[in-house]
Amino acid sequence: MKVLELSQKLGYKILTEDPAPLEKEVTGVYTCDLLSHAMAKINQGDVWITVHTNLNVIAVASLTDCACVIIPEEIEVEEQTLIRAKEKGVAILSSSISAAKLCYEITDSIRELQ
Repeated sequence: MKVLELSQKLGYKILTEDPAPLEKEVTGVYTCDLLSHAMAKINQGDVWITVHTNLNVIAVASLTDCACVIIPEEIEVEEQTLIRAKEKGVAILSSSISAAKLCYEITDSIRELQ
């Protein structure tokens, strides 16, 4: 499943404008707010769920080649972060639900395809 398909299926809001990152394949999900730990544990293709919205999130997402970043609970994302995400080709999505529920939904959606 691609990031765009995941967003459409589960109703996540796409915050970045560039369509290219939305074509990345989603293969897993990871949630963590400790950036150094996330950087060591995120796998390529993972959806990364974090409450952080600063520029460092884009650096970690870029280094790990995660499928996208999802910000839970409608936390507002800084404009500078969205600009950097576009520059680096990182898709950022938003949802009103908690990180725990996001993990469940995404994992369930990935399993349906297997």
